[in-house]
Amino acid sequence: MRDIAQETEIEAGSIYYHFASKDQILNEVLDIGVRQLFNEAREIARTARERNEGFRETFCRLVEAHLTFLLSDSDFTSANIRNYPMLSDETRGQHRELRASYGGVWTDFLQGGRDCGCLRKDVSVSVIRQFVLSAMNWTVEWYDVDRHPIKSIAVRLSKLILDGMCANVRLDETGLKTPTTLFPEASEPVGKAAKTRSEILRAAARVLRDTGYKTTTLRRIAEEANVQAGSVYYHFESKDAIVDEVLNAGLSDLLSGVTMAVREFKPPYDHQSRIATAIWAHLQLLFMASEFTSANIRSYGMLPNHLRERHGEIRREYGRFWDRILGEAQRDGFIRADIKIVPLRQVMLGALNWTVEWFDSNRAGQEGYISLEEFSDMLIRLLLGGVCRKTTVSATNRDHTSRK
Repeated sequence: MRDIAQETEIEAGSIYYHFASKDQILNEVLDIGVRQLFNEAREIARTARERNEGFRETFCRLVEAHLTFLLSDSDFTSANIRNYPMLSDETRGQHRELRASYGGVWTDFLQGGRDCGCLRKDVSVSVIRQFVLSAMNWTVEWYDVDRHPIKSIAVRLSKLILDGMCANVRLDETGLKTPTTLFPEASEPVGKAAKTRSEILRAAARVLRDTGYKTTTLRRIAEEANVQAGSVYYHFESKDAIVDEVLNAGLSDLLSGVTMAVREFKPPYDHQSRIATAIWAHLQLLFMASEFTSANIRSYGMLPNHLRERHGEIRREYGRFWDRILGEAQRDGFIRADIKIVPLRQVMLGALNWTVEWFDSNRAGQEGYISLEEFSDMLIRLLLGGVCRKTTVSATNRDHTSRK
């Protein structure tokens, strides 16, 4: 409340004249953030139907509206997008209906696109909707509105999502599916102290992944690790020291794991299989192989600058790895020449990273839910080939369904 008062330039006590608590302020901020966006999207969809507007034109207008609210016009929307995943179930429950209504605008629009033959049929509408929203939501972590206009990213993002990155895609093949045994088993720590230290780090990764940096405390880490709170100080001097190691482990696992997954590809490259395998490995590490990686991805946007800066170089190294793979594919004519590689990589990794907020790999096998392998297959298809139906390439018609 003191921080809010300072930002507002009023006395802290004056806030209570207007709001009973921080939670009340939060709830109103969250509501405004989605309600503004929902009203705008609903109006775009309504006028598009009245004018019999084309699918692509309406899609681009919906994308531009989402990005405008998220990146420029509404702190309420960006606050909602960045904070919602880390909120308690009770708090989120008060806003699920409105968020579902916004998602419903997209679902109805995309289903209409499928019904008229504009949208591909081998990926479920729900996955396409989440894929589109994921690609847009991650832009809060990298797009600089002071350097580039919203219209610019909206046009490029729309074209990439609609048409995919590739000039020629074998839609009936998804590329190499690397076995999970490719990732080496981590060596077991030797000795009681080393094992306790390792468990504290893993516990910290789980707490950081599930609750975010702000609410991660040494006490919560100790409870998760099933050790006495004082014991944590025997191994680490502070919360930041623990978080620092968790972040480093997550990025190191990601870089080494994806690098290892594609190292057996030799020139001349099968670029589709190479890129597909790298995407597959990224998702495996995000959901299955490394709790440190998912902790890093989920908490990164809310970390203080001093922690993010300490890991900037390894993040840049991972970016350069992808730039090289994508750049080589473009030079060989596999990726379209009209796409810029760095924005492509940022959008692609953003779409992949945001999946931790909505896809639940633990529910595979339950009715209506798909496995991580099926999910990865869908994302590879969308990233390489786009969401639009291709009339010149024969696609396998596999209509999966998914919900969360």
